[in-house]
Amino acid sequence: MSNPFHSAYLRGSFGSFAADMRKMINAPEMSDVKFIVGEEQKVVYAHRCILAYRCEAFRTMFAQRVLSRDAKEAEVPFVLSDVQPDVFLAVVEFLYTNCVMLSRDIALDVLTSAVEYGLDELQRMCVDYINSTLTVESACEALQAAVTYRQTNMKDKCLAFIEGHTKSIVKTRGFHELSDLALLAILQSDMLTIDEPDLINFVREWAHVNSMDKIAEVWKFHALKKPSGIAAHLPRRRKGTRLREHHKYLNFYHK
Repeated sequence: MSNPFHSAYLRGSFGSFAADMRKMINAPEMSDVKFIVGEEQKVVYAHRCILAYRCEAFRTMFAQRVLSRDAKEAEVPFVLSDVQPDVFLAVVEFLYTNCVMLSRDIALDVLTSAVEYGLDELQRMCVDYINSTLTVESACEALQAAVTYRQTNMKDKCLAFIEGHTKSIVKTRGFHELSDLALLAILQSDMLTIDEPDLINFVREWAHVNSMDKIAEVWKFHALKKPSGIAAHLPRRRKGTRLREHHKYLNFYHK
């Protein structure tokens, strides 16, 4: 016979809980830790217990102060000069409410902080937002972040967007600021919608502001790329590349 007085786990309104927790963000009342954030040296108030139990990085940060056994040092604000105040507040908002307000201006920087603080769920939220708001101007910067932080899904989304807007994207500042690994990710694609000579010129422009060490290597991979499957021994032109007479002179077996 079942017990009519069994236990039950009931959940209240998450919306009202998050709204109440949001009131505590950067509130001086009853806060017990301060941060000096960014070049603006903005003061941000917080609560140690929330940050520590939500984020191992903050727990370690606070523990180091405790180990110092210096009461005066314990009251000294933490200085975070390399992060923008809006970015840090977005991280704090996530830690307090499990929600975050993102914009194109801060999303990549919030992703960076999420990686640094080991906040996997915040990383996922940032990636979802960035994937859904890609533009010609932001695509290369987003790709660079995806390569740097090994975000495979975000990398694939960025490459698909770049493939569809190649002619415009190669003219952007973000393209010229790509690392060699991020450029390689683009050149490995055979779906770029730009003609070969034009792409060569833009890669040369990239080389003027970047190291030349790997440009020959990545371009050789691009030019000699072969398809998989039955016709693996044959070359395959990328989408958008016109057939040219000089293609027949490529040495497909050059290493």
